[in-house]
Amino acid sequence: MEIDTSSPKMIPVLAVLGAVLLWGSAFAAMKHLVETLNPWAVMWLRTGIATLVLTPFTARLAGPVTKGRDRIALALMALFMPCLYFLFESYALTFTSATQAGLVSASLPIMVAVGASIFFKERTSLWGWLGLALSIAGVAALTLTGSPSPNALNPALGNMLELLAMACAAGYMLLVKRLSASYGPWTLTAVQNAAGCLFFLPGLYMLLRDGMGENPLGLLFVAGYLGAFVTLGAFGMYNVGMSRLPAGKASAFINLVPAVAAFFGWMVLGETLTFTQMLASGIIFAGVALAQRGEHIRRDIHALAAYFGHAWQKKATVQVQK
Repeated sequence: MEIDTSSPKMIPVLAVLGAVLLWGSAFAAMKHLVETLNPWAVMWLRTGIATLVLTPFTARLAGPVTKGRDRIALALMALFMPCLYFLFESYALTFTSATQAGLVSASLPIMVAVGASIFFKERTSLWGWLGLALSIAGVAALTLTGSPSPNALNPALGNMLELLAMACAAGYMLLVKRLSASYGPWTLTAVQNAAGCLFFLPGLYMLLRDGMGENPLGLLFVAGYLGAFVTLGAFGMYNVGMSRLPAGKASAFINLVPAVAAFFGWMVLGETLTFTQMLASGIIFAGVALAQRGEHIRRDIHALAAYFGHAWQKKATVQVQK
């Protein structure tokens, strides 16, 4: 059966899938850059290039901030991502492998669901909380079973920093869901890029001080890919998806990021996982699956309850009429 990609319902789905593909490839690209450049320099290049590309279109695509109370939410959104998220992740990739960092990101959808339960009063079932606990246990196992290697000098520290980055990403997604009711996706993206460019401004000094190594053109090409396609394109596409899809459904696509990250880590950097790390990765995915399966079970129970409740009410009505 053919999928109609021109359908309005498919546009946000394809946008989120495109963002996931770009995000998954970013782990290997970031790992390549931080092996040569200071993380602050990498992030200034990344956000600076994104801002440079977006600036000519900002007046046409981005709208003004019309509500004063939204400024705090917009500032928090930009603080979470790109500022703190990129800061934690760029340093994480100096200590752990791109593959392990990508696997840690599997815990993100559950963090979003729990955050929605706390801040938006969206109900999270016991399965969701158990899934979060199991996923965190998997991250801990992945961290404890990791040993120093050329691609992961201190995996314990790197994976913990990546977990902090995921917490920031969850906060960002929840704020975007709220702000997308008032602002378009490119307005939010423009705010993020401008804030990131200012936040990582010390990276410009480090870049001028340290230079770009023996292959500056190659590093600029990778930084351009991250800035123009990942920082700008992926966040723009994900903001489009988040504005038209439920928060839980949009964040569920993030489950694909670890697989994409592992593929690019293997293909580009030659990274592999030990058997115990594969088991730990399985625990992470089991936690995500448990949370999602629990939501399906809860919906089925509610549907059955509604059905039998309706049937009982209908039967009682018939008996009264008799």
